[in-house]
Amino acid sequence: MDPEPQLVRVLQVSIGEQGYDTDSAATGKACLELAARHPPALVLLSLDLPDLSGVDVVRSLRRWSQAPIIVLAEREHSREQLAALDAGADDYVIKPFDMNELLARVRAVTRRGIRPGAPARLTVGQHTLDLARREVSGPGGHVELTPVEWEIVEVLARHAGRLVTRVQLLTEVGGQEYLREGGSLRVLMSRLRHKLEEDPARPRHLITEPGLGYRFTA
Repeated sequence: MDPEPQLVRVLQVSIGEQGYDTDSAATGKACLELAARHPPALVLLSLDLPDLSGVDVVRSLRRWSQAPIIVLAEREHSREQLAALDAGADDYVIKPFDMNELLARVRAVTRRGIRPGAPARLTVGQHTLDLARREVSGPGGHVELTPVEWEIVEVLARHAGRLVTRVQLLTEVGGQEYLREGGSLRVLMSRLRHKLEEDPARPRHLITEPGLGYRFTA
């Protein structure tokens, strides 16, 4: 995704010759909407976007997608490219770049495969969660989740059907400091069930595994 039309055309031709079907978006918001509609196998993302920070786009994609991301950065944006890597990008190239170098990096990241991720949208009972937009809709309209509630949902969704231990969930959500907060995770899970489950006392989707952790079931 790059706002420079001429570069986009060159990239689409070169990447297309490698056997990829390509889509493009000129803004960060359009990139996220396109990726949610058509989950990508690979993302080429310029850090120089007209509306959103490229780093924020990487971070948003990583909430639900584990497709390889290569960022295209200006030489003077070294701080941003490092931030993008910290946010979850797999690699970067500096503009102007040699197309053969970019294609070599594409081959390298795609050989690693797409790691399992969460779908862009989840259904929890009568509620639909849009992980790309961080929006919840249900029979009563919009439902507001706090940032930490979203983090919990996203971690559980990435491991859908599998047990996530309490320590693993706390560490992924908030780091080691959450481990000192005892019952806070139980409180957060209870709040999530009251917001999303049809019968919070008998949850069907946000399941507690006594003494072990939690599991998300669709």
